Amino acid sequence: MSRPLSDHDRRKQISVRGLAGVENVSDLKTNFNRHLHFTLVKDRNVATKRDYYFALANTVRDHLVGRWIRTQQHYYEKDPKRVYYLSLEFYMGRTLQNTMVNLAMENACDEATYQLGLDMEELEEMEEDAGLGNGGLGRLAGRSHVEEADDWLRYGNPWEKARPEYMRPVHFYGRTEHHPDGVKWVDTQVVLALPYDTPVPGYRNNVVNTMRLWSAKAPCEFNLKDFNIGGYIQAVLDRNLAENISRVLYPNDNFFEGKELRLKQEYFVVAATLQDIIRRFKASKFGSREIVRTDFSKLPEKVAIQLNDTHPAMAIPELMRVLVDEEKLQWEKAWDICVRTCAYTNHTVLPEALERWPVPLLQHLLPRHLEIIFEINRRHLERVASLYPGDVDRLRRMSLVEEGGQKRVNMAHLCIVGSHAVNGVARIHSDILKATVFKDFYEMDPHKFQNKTNGITPRRWLVMCNPGLAEVIAEKIGEEFIRDLDQLKKLEKFVNDEALIRDIAKVKQENKLKFSVHLEEHYKVKINPNSMFDIQVKRIHEYKRQLLNCLHIITYYNRIKKEPNKQWTPRTIMIGGKAAPGYHTAKMIIRLITAIGEVVNNDPVVGDRLKVIFLENYRVTLAEKAVPAADLSEQISTAGTEASGTGNMKFMLNGALTIGTMDGANVEMAEEAGERNLFIFGMRVEDVEAMDKKGYNASEYYNRIPELKQAMDQIAGGFFSPKQPDLFKDIVDMLMHHDRFKVFADYEDYIKCQEKVNALYKNPKEWTKKVIHNIAGSGKFSSDRTIAQYAREIWGVEPSLEKIPAPDDPQ
Repeated sequence: MSRPLSDHDRRKQISVRGLAGVENVSDLKTNFNRHLHFTLVKDRNVATKRDYYFALANTVRDHLVGRWIRTQQHYYEKDPKRVYYLSLEFYMGRTLQNTMVNLAMENACDEATYQLGLDMEELEEMEEDAGLGNGGLGRLAGRSHVEEADDWLRYGNPWEKARPEYMRPVHFYGRTEHHPDGVKWVDTQVVLALPYDTPVPGYRNNVVNTMRLWSAKAPCEFNLKDFNIGGYIQAVLDRNLAENISRVLYPNDNFFEGKELRLKQEYFVVAATLQDIIRRFKASKFGSREIVRTDFSKLPEKVAIQLNDTHPAMAIPELMRVLVDEEKLQWEKAWDICVRTCAYTNHTVLPEALERWPVPLLQHLLPRHLEIIFEINRRHLERVASLYPGDVDRLRRMSLVEEGGQKRVNMAHLCIVGSHAVNGVARIHSDILKATVFKDFYEMDPHKFQNKTNGITPRRWLVMCNPGLAEVIAEKIGEEFIRDLDQLKKLEKFVNDEALIRDIAKVKQENKLKFSVHLEEHYKVKINPNSMFDIQVKRIHEYKRQLLNCLHIITYYNRIKKEPNKQWTPRTIMIGGKAAPGYHTAKMIIRLITAIGEVVNNDPVVGDRLKVIFLENYRVTLAEKAVPAADLSEQISTAGTEASGTGNMKFMLNGALTIGTMDGANVEMAEEAGERNLFIFGMRVEDVEAMDKKGYNASEYYNRIPELKQAMDQIAGGFFSPKQPDLFKDIVDMLMHHDRFKVFADYEDYIKCQEKVNALYKNPKEWTKKVIHNIAGSGKFSSDRTIAQYAREIWGVEPSLEKIPAPDDPQ
């Protein structure tokens, strides 16, 4: 096998990464040295690798600044409708390489750092992932089994710019006073919201948009106005309480934990953002803060607000509060504006994930907003009653306020009522919303309900993480696919092309060799790079069924042990993902994976035919290494539970085959690539519903299927935990007696399907043909398509492909 090209050589041959002109390289070296000297105050004798990373980051950032300012000027001049995407999570990963790709600077930067005696890839590895999403906080180290907080801002962040001049007050607590001229919210506690802006560059179009994050700051007079001399120190220390709001992201995925601090965070983001939106709507002339626009009826023509899940749902009552209490609009007028401005994306159907805030908590923290929610509900139920006279149960089901025990506000209901559009994130998910969770709302307002299948960016998830594959594709069909991923369909006609089959297989092998080096460094397990790389990476959750994967591993291990002389297809099985710190079952699943690995990886009979690795600290940056190296992608949730998934799309685009259930976006992936080019198994949504009616009996499968019984008995009997034989009793008990996700019901079909995977892997040419069908069918899953659909069908704006002039072009 030929030695793989070094990344340095590979980058040089790749046209899609920009040209390294002599003058570009010379300028970059000059600016790098300038930043090292003036920004970092270091010379080459004392500079560390981190200093060099910061020097390079600042050099690249310089190229964003002119485009960033010019983009904002362009928006002020054109005064377009603006879309505000409100989310409590933006899981961005690293910024440096993405910026170089989008600005076509990668080859020039590589050459410049090379000439400076540095390795750009080593510098890129210094950057921390932006820890703004789940899982960010709960890093679970598999073997040592410890969590560690993700302090990603420890060394500073060269990509963000604080904007103290746009600081905004946010109010909490207090009480309401009702006067003839309106309602006042008084005696509140104030926290200041300080914006931090991060540039988000478009792909080679000179557009740089903004991600604005808010940090909490105590006001100067915080707790100091009434201190006595003894309380002064404490009053200063108590400023921390206010600033805790933006200290940490709740690390739950698909789980609602009704904590006051979380509600504070949600309102904090919303209140700061809405003030910002309204300030900008009123001003809207470049460089001017004078108010030029006062007619709020025009707000929906100039502003779209997308609520990413229910986390920013308080935007609806907050917008009503601003319009009614502060801007003195009539309720009906304000409500019309609110509904036409807001839209809601749902991300899950799991009941435990839906936000339902206790009324007493809202009363305490946001008393005016609770009054507004009650009024929204009163008018909403009036409409329901008029449409469905006498249907009391429907009124109860559709109320924004759930009675019984303690009263709670159902935030999804608030979002649906307060929005003009509601969407799920894959076709099957949107259909389930209409048929089940939001059925009553769909019957009343069918026009509101839409689907927007998720997508991934082909810049990060192909060009950046898999340059070898991007180059092979570009050689066949040109480079336009980077902007228009549907062009990958052109690969269909090359599915039998010997050269393409060979090149795709070669790139995959190179990616596997590279990832093997990474794994052997981190896990001290000898990797067989010719084995099938079978990867399941996602949050650890019962519904995602990492336990089904574990049962296959144990079954395969038992089969190899039983017939060690048979020609088994070698596999390296990797499972990675974070568990929420409070989710005991998820943590036990990680323990089980590592325990299985300890037995399997040290069994001489098995040798290099089966290895099991738990990938620690799974994050965007590790995904960028794992995804290009995968042969098999595990997407095995119980049908009807995974809203969409996006990892499934990343693997498909990067030349892995999928083993999966008909769930989430897998359904559409099978449609695009041809179902025969995926390994589909297991119950469909209808089968799961039928089983729910009939009742799921785990012991029936346990008693009927000898290999399943053997695997379960091994887990229960301490085969994988000889020092603590009952370590996994909770998992065994759950699987046998209260498994909501029916692992055993899909076991037999999953094992059979995995046998088909093994058989095909033995025929590399036929395997690679299926890979080509998958890559060719992955065009639909570009985020460009997703965003264009949101733009046209929800926000009422037309996506623009125009480039704006570069900073060095005359305007």
